[in-house]
Amino acid sequence: MDFLFGAADEVFRGEARCWLAEQLGRGVGGDPADWGVRRAWERELGRAGWIGIGWDRAHGSYGSRVATLTQQVVWAEEYAAARAPERVGHIGENLLAPTLLAYGDDAQRKRFLPPVARGEELWCQGYSEPGAGSDLAAVRTAAVRDGDTYRISGQKIWTSLAREADWCFVLARTDPGERRHRGLSFLLVPMDQPGRVEVRPIRQLTGTAGFNEVFFDGAVARAGHVVGGPGAGWRVATGLLALERGVSTLAQQIGFARELSEVCDAAVRTGAARDPVLRDRLVRQWAELRVMRWNALRTLGPAAGDAGAPSVAKLLWSGWHQRMAELALHVRGAGAACGPGAWTADAPYGLDAEQRRFLFSRADTVYGGSDEIQRTIIAGRVLGLDGGRER
Repeated sequence: MDFLFGAADEVFRGEARCWLAEQLGRGVGGDPADWGVRRAWERELGRAGWIGIGWDRAHGSYGSRVATLTQQVVWAEEYAAARAPERVGHIGENLLAPTLLAYGDDAQRKRFLPPVARGEELWCQGYSEPGAGSDLAAVRTAAVRDGDTYRISGQKIWTSLAREADWCFVLARTDPGERRHRGLSFLLVPMDQPGRVEVRPIRQLTGTAGFNEVFFDGAVARAGHVVGGPGAGWRVATGLLALERGVSTLAQQIGFARELSEVCDAAVRTGAARDPVLRDRLVRQWAELRVMRWNALRTLGPAAGDAGAPSVAKLLWSGWHQRMAELALHVRGAGAACGPGAWTADAPYGLDAEQRRFLFSRADTVYGGSDEIQRTIIAGRVLGLDGGRER
């Protein structure tokens, strides 16, 4: 598609680039391992109006900036190009907020959107369970009505940011008489409930613990904090996943392009590029990255409403990134199997960045919906091979 930036977009780009350069030049954002610093960075973004720039303002104004779609792309790309700190508020900004704008009521939007826009409240996502990962309709976490509240009991797993989040949006079964996607509700649950909410970190192959298990033992959520109403959880939860669009994917590709460039440079430096098979793999990675970009641009245009667009994007980038991580180690040869130095609490194996990327990339085709589930979604919702029935 024809996707060009206009004069106003370039002015916006200059403003974004200057702001990021000034903040990062002063050391704002700091140590990514320091959560106090990372939360302060979110508040800095909020004060400057950079959070929620793409939110639909039909229900009110929550941030100080309103950006067009092309300007949202500009901000995402400039943020990635500046190597700004990884966001800890992205779940609230990019998942919860659009969902409240689409399915929430005025009271929910008034309560929860302003703190997200100010970078003051962080969110995590309570979807997957030990027996219900990509098969989300199999969730067993239960929420029982108790007056003007719900009491929630169950377990969630692979929950990013659970140790740091203030709130969690939880998919739970509120009607025990229903099965599968019926009888589910989407609840907003405060995490600060000692004795009722327990978070346990999950140690990964990399030695770090970015994911968590979350146990709810009678945790309380207000009845007024059920998004879309009781029993509408499946519609809201799947609607949330469909709201993920190409802007974040385009920004992600900035990092992917950087990784590919580094691998190409290493291949030339080490002489590995003389291998015609390896050269072919590098060219294939470059070509597939271009396809990813064109597909992301397509989802911003006439194809924005395609039911299978998020699934196609996930299939494209997850497999690409796994192959990229494998190729990076292949270029290094046997030395890639050796650790670079001393062990630390955050890197107990003494891994370097490429080794950590390789180990973590094993999960790329599983988290966020496994490749098998994405293909099932495309088969059913796009190709109509199952008659459009929910599984």
